[in-house]
Amino acid sequence: MSVLTRSRAAKVTGALAVVGASALVLAGCAGDTGGGGATTAPSTSAFEFPVDCEAEAGAAYTPEYTSTSTGPGTDLTYTIGTALPVTGNLAFLGPPEIAGTESAAAEVNEADQGVQIDLKQGDSGDTDNKAYETEIPRLLGEGATAIIGAASSGTSLQFIDQVIADNAIQFSPANTSAAFTTYEDKGLYWRTAPSDTLQGEVLGNLIAGDGAETLGMIILNDSYGTGLACFTKAAYEAAGGEIVAATMYNTGDTNFSSQIEDVLAASPDAIALITFEEVKTMVPELVASYDASKLYFVDGNLANFGDEFDPGTLAGAKGTYPSVDPAQTETFRNDLQAFLADEGQDPLNEFTYGPESYDAVILLALAALQAGSTAGPDVAANLMSVSGGDGGTKCTSYSECADLIIAGETADYDGVSGPITFNDVGDPTEATIGIFQYGEDNNYSWLNAG
Repeated sequence: MSVLTRSRAAKVTGALAVVGASALVLAGCAGDTGGGGATTAPSTSAFEFPVDCEAEAGAAYTPEYTSTSTGPGTDLTYTIGTALPVTGNLAFLGPPEIAGTESAAAEVNEADQGVQIDLKQGDSGDTDNKAYETEIPRLLGEGATAIIGAASSGTSLQFIDQVIADNAIQFSPANTSAAFTTYEDKGLYWRTAPSDTLQGEVLGNLIAGDGAETLGMIILNDSYGTGLACFTKAAYEAAGGEIVAATMYNTGDTNFSSQIEDVLAASPDAIALITFEEVKTMVPELVASYDASKLYFVDGNLANFGDEFDPGTLAGAKGTYPSVDPAQTETFRNDLQAFLADEGQDPLNEFTYGPESYDAVILLALAALQAGSTAGPDVAANLMSVSGGDGGTKCTSYSECADLIIAGETADYDGVSGPITFNDVGDPTEATIGIFQYGEDNNYSWLNAG
C-alpha cells in the first residue's frame, strides 16, 4: 500500500486578470474585519477609512496530512452535505448553488463509476439567523464527510472549525475571503471561487477607468465586505482616485438612511455598494437623488432585479463577479434548466456560483474515486491532483475523468466554472472576473472580463 503525503505551505498571492493573456491568479470575497491583510496607500481623504487595511494577514503555516488509502474506488457511497443559503441575506444565491450540486450528484450517480453520492441539503442561513448552528451538527451527524458551503465568507468562518474538528472537508463554491488562504484548516478547506484580491483590483480599476475621480462606499461589516472594500480601495487609489466617504452596516440591519446620507453628503463621482441582498432596500433611496449609472455592484448583490424596481431604475449601473463569458456556459445553463424541469422544480433566474457549485461536487467525487475513500483527509490529499495540480490528461466531465482514473492515469478536470487547478492551499489558480452592466429592464448583461 502506497503512502501519499503532501505539505501545503500557506501563502498570499494575487494578480490582475488581463483579457487575452494567460495568467495564474488567486482571488476572493474578502478577509475578516481588517481586510484580510490587504495593504493600501494612505488615504488623502479628510475622513478616516473605517477598516484597518494594514492589518497583518494570517501567519504562514504548513498543514501536513498523510493518506494511506489508494484507489480507484469501486463501491463508494459518499455522503456530502450542503450548507448553502436557503435563508438569510444571500438567499438569492441559494437556488443556482443548490441546483448545481443536485445536477452534479445526479451525473455522478448515473455514471456509476465507483462513487455514489448521498447528497443531504442544508441551510447555512447567515450570521443573523444562524441557521448553521443546527444544520452543521445535523449534517455531520448524518455522516457527511464533506460540507459544501457556505456562500458567505463570514458565515463559513462561523463553522469552519467545527467541520475541520470532525475531519470533514469544507468546500465553498462562493467564499472569496483572503482570510481562507492562510487559515489553519489542516488541509481540509477548499474553494472553487477566487479570492477577492482579484475582484477588488478589477473593481477599483473599472471605477477609475470610467473616469470617477472620487468614490464613496457602503460596506457590509463582515469578512467579505471589509476585505473586498480594502482591495478595491487599494486598486482605486493606485489608479489615482480618492475615497471621500465610506460607511458600514451590520448583518441584520434594515434601515440604511444614515449610511446613504453620509455617502451622498460627500458628493462622490461614483458609489461602490459592497453589500449582500440589503442592496434592494438601499437602491430606491439612493437613486432618488443620485445617478444610477454611477453605482457599482459586486458578486454579493449583483442580481437580475427585473420588475422589483421601476423600469430604468438601474440603467447604466455596473457590477463585477467571478465569471467566465456567459456564452461559454450556455450549454451548462440550458442543461441545468432541463434538469430542474425533469425534477419538477422551478427554473432559475440567476446562475451566479451555480457552475462553481457543480464543479465542487464533481471534484469531490473524482478525488474520492482516486483515493478509494470518502474520509476527509483522504479526499483532500487527492483534490489538487484531480484538478490538474499534478498535470495529467484534460477531461471535462465526471465520466470522462473517471475513465482515466480507473485506467490508472492522471485526470485534469476542467470545469464549467473554468480550469480551476488548485494550488497548495486549496485556492483556484485560474479565474476570470466578469464585468456586467444593467439595462432598462433592471437586469444585467456581460460587458467584458476584467
